[in-house]
Amino acid sequence: MVIELVPLPLPKSADPSRFVDFGREVKGLDPGNLSPGDFAQVEDALYKYSALLFRNVSLSPEQQYALTKAFDPQCENYGHGNNKTESNKKSILHPDLKTIPRVPQVQLIGNGVVYNHEGLAEAKLKHPSHHTFHKTQVSNEDEAKGVTRFYRWHIDAALYGLSPPRVTTLYGIAVPKGPMQTCRYDDDTGDQLPVPLGTTVFVSGRTMFDILPPEFKSLAVRAKVKYAPHPYVWMAPARAMPTGLGIECEGLELPLSELPYWEEAKQKILPVVWKNPVTGNLHFQVHPCGVIELLVNPLPAGAKREGALYADGAHITDLKEVRDLLYKMQRPAIAPSLVYPHDWHENDLVIFHNRGVLHSVVGAFKPNQVRAFHQCNLAASDDPAGPTEGDVKKWT
Repeated sequence: MVIELVPLPLPKSADPSRFVDFGREVKGLDPGNLSPGDFAQVEDALYKYSALLFRNVSLSPEQQYALTKAFDPQCENYGHGNNKTESNKKSILHPDLKTIPRVPQVQLIGNGVVYNHEGLAEAKLKHPSHHTFHKTQVSNEDEAKGVTRFYRWHIDAALYGLSPPRVTTLYGIAVPKGPMQTCRYDDDTGDQLPVPLGTTVFVSGRTMFDILPPEFKSLAVRAKVKYAPHPYVWMAPARAMPTGLGIECEGLELPLSELPYWEEAKQKILPVVWKNPVTGNLHFQVHPCGVIELLVNPLPAGAKREGALYADGAHITDLKEVRDLLYKMQRPAIAPSLVYPHDWHENDLVIFHNRGVLHSVVGAFKPNQVRAFHQCNLAASDDPAGPTEGDVKKWT
């Protein structure tokens, strides 16, 4: 049968023209028990629309793992390596994740204390907040009025030794309700975004590329980023910008000599733009917090040099230059009109194309507000494909 897809409800802040091909609700299917034919349609829809919502579903950890794995049958381990985040207490991810014992590929995330949950007698969960990661913070007075921030714009990926997952599945089990909040950018633009309490926000990597001016498109298709070894340990002492889109340059990153044992061969060097395997579109997919270097190929023969950036190629190792460039390229795409803030309901399942979107958690909860989600993403069996030779010629 042909599956039913309907557009996601957009907030008033969104520009509908930018969401024509983003996000669909899937109706009439049980995502834990898909036939091969139904799954093929779901998979196709995910790559076309980047995020799929299933409302009011029942999904066990085993079913969630099986569904996630179906998008990449050769993969096996959680995206950061099974139990690896918990075993390294220096990692910035350590407080955020609790592993489901019998299905270690599925993580319990949220806020508050959860008892007798899927083999966990007691799980103390902590919703990640900008208070622990940003250089500046929203005042207590403003926070009491509902002002908040994006936490960290990112892709779900270890970015060291393991390939970025193709998809992430998020399943809402306990969703506390509260008044709408105001996500403030605090970057002198005056930008702010009305958001539901504890939303997950998404932006399209395709839109991030599409809205770039020509000189940045040319740079993007020629560039690769090199991530730091053990990036979540490396970045842990540093502090983020108020938009959550990258790290302030203060020299606070952990010296490479103080990181856990690492091998240069395991450092990830990935294209700035990733090619969608179904649509062929290019998606700007960079986790700005973990990047340490930028490598740029020279312009191809015959390309116009006027106005081109790094026409002869470059290997940029100055961290401030790297970060400034990425920020200029990525910041336009997190404008309020381009952000989809999901209004979670209990038993919502969201599947998103982790190689096609960036996302962030938002807001802060009180200790007694219990939020419980199951998250699953699996280290992929391959690295994402970058632009083709034809793409490079087109955009340079």
